[in-house]
Amino acid sequence: MATPASGPARQGHPFAALRHRGFALFFSGALVSNTGTWLGNLTVPYVLYQNTGSAVWVGFAAAAQFGPALLLSPLGGLLADSLDRRLLLLWTQVAMGGVAVAMWMQWASGLHSPVLLIGLLTLFGIFNGLNNPAWQSLVNDLVPRRDVLSAVTLNSLQFNLARAVGPALAGVLLATMGATWAFFFNAVSFAVVVVTLLFVRPCRTVVKPAHRQGFAAQWRQAGSHLASSRPLLLAVALCCLAGMLSNPIFSLTVVFAETVYFTDTVGLGLLTAALGAGSVVYALTGLLAGGRRPDFARRAVLGITGLGIGHMLLSVLPGLGWGLASAVLIGAAFLAVMSTLNSVIQLLAPDRLRGRILAVRHMAFSTSVAAGSLAAGYLTDAVGVQTTCLLIGVVLLLAGAALLCLPRVTALLDRAAAGEKESPGPNSIR
Repeated sequence: MATPASGPARQGHPFAALRHRGFALFFSGALVSNTGTWLGNLTVPYVLYQNTGSAVWVGFAAAAQFGPALLLSPLGGLLADSLDRRLLLLWTQVAMGGVAVAMWMQWASGLHSPVLLIGLLTLFGIFNGLNNPAWQSLVNDLVPRRDVLSAVTLNSLQFNLARAVGPALAGVLLATMGATWAFFFNAVSFAVVVVTLLFVRPCRTVVKPAHRQGFAAQWRQAGSHLASSRPLLLAVALCCLAGMLSNPIFSLTVVFAETVYFTDTVGLGLLTAALGAGSVVYALTGLLAGGRRPDFARRAVLGITGLGIGHMLLSVLPGLGWGLASAVLIGAAFLAVMSTLNSVIQLLAPDRLRGRILAVRHMAFSTSVAAGSLAAGYLTDAVGVQTTCLLIGVVLLLAGAALLCLPRVTALLDRAAAGEKESPGPNSIR
């Protein structure tokens, strides 16, 4: 049964993970599929805001998409540790593609009910809760440990390339062909990743336990390991901070475009794409820079501080041009935080517990995103989107300053890079 090596994590050639056929295929299929998903992620809040004129409905949409992970991620993590992760992904991707087809058919039929659309998003979120732990775990299985940092960063790169291209395509489609075609292309994109997964093979095999314990016992194992690892707990907590405070901006771009910049759907697409473009710039810069030992603590703290500055600039600078520049900064800072924390979690999670540890991360992150999106929606309707964005920026900046004053706490993140292990507590698992 494979376990993390004890040596330090080193980043060799930045694109080393693409040398492995399985990861290269997975990367390509995921890029197409996520482009379609981000096309849908902009289309849904756009049509909801157009039909209702309320940011609260936009918040409900985000909560519906991410909220079900609170209930389903534990099962998804257990399945990822017990079953063939590739086959599990095949079934969940087929199910998510089926929901995307239902969204397209709903809109094409003229049944533009916000309640029905939210219901379909909730169903999508249920399958995504089962899907995400296996997805994140499979990334690690497709490369040897020496290329894990490359794989995690490239996985973030493809996701954010999609986040840059998808919304831009959505803006053009919404302006020229309408929401029905945007929903259609989102549905088609799922077929690409399903076909890709048919040909993907992991480069190493994680042996599944011959005698499985019950659901509660297996989760006690994962919980005990997580509770005994302060670096893992800190990484999950900072993921929640970024998810709750910063992730709502990806939905609030619709409100900025309508009420602040008074732009059309192309401008909306550019504003949302700028968030993805910033992430791409950061990812490419980090990949090309390389380095022998990543400084996780510094990246996380600077990323959270950058998120605060970006939100504050977005709230006060006038004009769409400044809005695009601020969005690029937010996108780069967001990826700095999330790719860093995801790398820490991947490096510290044992293979036998990886699916469950990543399920905890996804469950906590999704819950924080759902809560933050609902709160941001209500606050936007009450005080306006610019004031809401300013308040978010202030809180993030204060959080970054607090972390700068606690170097001994943030240094825990660098244990993943150094290959250090904490002294096991009474409940830790060898």
